[in-house]
Amino acid sequence: MSDWREELDLAIDRRFDRMVALRRHLHQYPEVSGQERETSLHLYQLLGNEGFDVRMGPDGRGVLADFKSSGPLPPRGRIALRADIDALRIHDAKHVDYRSRRDGIMHACGHDAHTAVVWGAATALLDLKHHDMLPWDVHLRAVFQPAEETSEGALDMIRVGALEDVGAIMAVHMDPSRQVGQVGIRTGVLTANCDEFEITITGRGGHAARPHEASDPIAAAAQLINALYLFIPRVTDSQDAVVVTVGEIHGGENCNVIPEQVVLRGTIRSLKSQVRQATIEHIGRLATGIGGTSDTRIEVRYGQGNPSVVNDPAASGLLERAGREVLGDRGLQIIPRPSMGSEDFAFYLEHVPGAMLRLGSASAERGGSSLHTPTFDIEEEALRIGARILARASVFWCDPQYHPASTAAMNAGSPDLAGSPTLSERA
Repeated sequence: MSDWREELDLAIDRRFDRMVALRRHLHQYPEVSGQERETSLHLYQLLGNEGFDVRMGPDGRGVLADFKSSGPLPPRGRIALRADIDALRIHDAKHVDYRSRRDGIMHACGHDAHTAVVWGAATALLDLKHHDMLPWDVHLRAVFQPAEETSEGALDMIRVGALEDVGAIMAVHMDPSRQVGQVGIRTGVLTANCDEFEITITGRGGHAARPHEASDPIAAAAQLINALYLFIPRVTDSQDAVVVTVGEIHGGENCNVIPEQVVLRGTIRSLKSQVRQATIEHIGRLATGIGGTSDTRIEVRYGQGNPSVVNDPAASGLLERAGREVLGDRGLQIIPRPSMGSEDFAFYLEHVPGAMLRLGSASAERGGSSLHTPTFDIEEEALRIGARILARASVFWCDPQYHPASTAAMNAGSPDLAGSPTLSERA
């Protein structure tokens, strides 16, 4: 009998063209957070046709797909693989056949590729399960999640049972800073906390020719943005990371009118809870001071945010082991420090252990643009690699002899990554 790994790779190879087609279909027909109904229905039908038990997420957005169990779940439960399915309000500037057909919306963060990777891994494993080619029972749930970009989707899916009977969860994220054939691995903190804020500046409108008769909220907004960018770094220890970014400004409708109100929206990203709290307090002081000097009222509100993604040592160890089998030692790269990006995958990790892998997605021909840019694209060979890694890691996790503590200890001193930090040092 062939080794299950060979059979798994062949099953993924047989699906590769369909993985590419799925990714390109989603890329052509993107849907922003909160509107992913067509995407969800498409996945629901695809997965149902493959033989999964499928359920829709809340309001027809998102899909949960389970293997049909041939026996009772083990005490450890099932492994979950997560993909996100929402797109961004960015105009696709690429000149390719599969560019977005919806003006102003595109998959600029690789969610279409994440979906294709998880679909490929899950369907290949189900194929082997049907043909009795797996070394032991694999119990798996594929989670196709909406609204990652607004930090709402993971919580919504958890509420409808995404983590019921789940013992661990894994995911990949496209990484255009790495070439195809490379993956980034880190144990411990992988991403930053992210808090969304909305600042409303209310003044007194008036004629553009007579600003002395008004209280100009645009002038106050300019002062406040400048103060945020100048003074937040000056009151934060230079060894503590914090990033405050204003991403939206709304105010005014006429070039010759001072408006009544301006609204700013942005994010705070930090790695430590103390730095997060100190930054929130300092923003409040800046708002109070500038409001007083500009004769405006400034209100700061905080909305949904993400905690840090904290990769579990044992789950990271399984991804590392799978990555080494697929790519060899040279394909594995230790991520030396956390990213200031954020991911609502963190919400799952507040309930079950898990880990996220950075999947190299660039080549000399394609995929060199950064995430969240109008020309973002991937080298699609990354789909095959990601599916092979996630599928292997799922099988490893379901091994009846697998013990998370011993796996973490084994990988902590791995001689195959000579010169790299140990798992405890990587955090």
